Parts: sequence; C-alpha cells; structure tokens
Amino acid sequence: MIALLKRKWRSWLRLPTRVRLLFLPTWCLLGLARLAVLTLPFRWLARWLGEETGVTPFTPVLSAIQVEVAGDIGRCIGLAAAYTPWQSLCQPQAFAARWWLGVYGIPCVVHYGVCRDPVKGLAAHAWVCAGPVAVTGGQSWDEFVVVRSFSKMQKQ
Repeated sequence: MIALLKRKWRSWLRLPTRVRLLFLPTWCLLGLARLAVLTLPFRWLARWLGEETGVTPFTPVLSAIQVEVAGDIGRCIGLAAAYTPWQSLCQPQAFAARWWLGVYGIPCVVHYGVCRDPVKGLAAHAWVCAGPVAVTGGQSWDEFVVVRSFSKMQKQ
C-alpha cells in the first residue's frame, strides 16, 4: 500500500503545474456539470455552450500557448473524471472543458454526434475541440456523425 501511494505521489508531482492546480476545481466542476445534465433542459444548457453552428465540423485556429493550455485542460479533465464517485462521461466533461476554455479565453467548439452501435443501437457522444487539440471526447470524427455543434469564439 505504501509503495502504491509513493508511486501515485511521484506521478502527481510529474504532472504539469497547471494540471495539479486545476484538479480540485475541475473535480467539483464535473459534479456541477453532472447535476446540470440531470436537472436542466438541454435548451437552457445549449445557450451557454455558444452559438449553434450546425453540423459542419470545424476547429478554431489557436496560438502555441493556447494549444498547450487546452492540452493541459483536457488532461486535467480526464484525470479528474477518473476519480469522481459519480459518472463523468462525455457531456459533463464537455461542459467542464467549455467552461475552462472560456476562463482562459480559448476559442472552442463543442460537438454532439451519433453513431449506430451494433450492440447498443444508437450511441451519442459529445466532444470538445480547440485547434488541433481534442480537449475531451478523443478523436471522434471517424466514429460519429456530427448532429450539432456550438462554438464559443473570443471577441476581437
């Protein structure tokens, strides 16, 4: 048990500082996002996501610093989601990513897609892209057909 804790501590220390600082707020944010998904109508949440851009998939262009920050945000959300006692699947992760990217002023697009799963039937997924970074949801372009996208671009 002690060896496991030491290994976990060393892994924690190797994480980028930004990821370590955002971990606890992100963990709490995932809980709020999960609560919002369970209690609020999607049309209310959609207004907050940004401007609806239809089904044309695109990603905004980012600077090198923005790419680095977006990558750290995605890493932090994935890590925090792994340690929540509640389900933190794609939609709460997408909301958390959208929030953090907005805090840092990074333009992003939240995509919703569907695909036909041979076992489960119709499967839905949400993912967030910021430039070349798949912040949450992985590289979902090949598996899912985009049915709605919401963009949040920074005002010039």
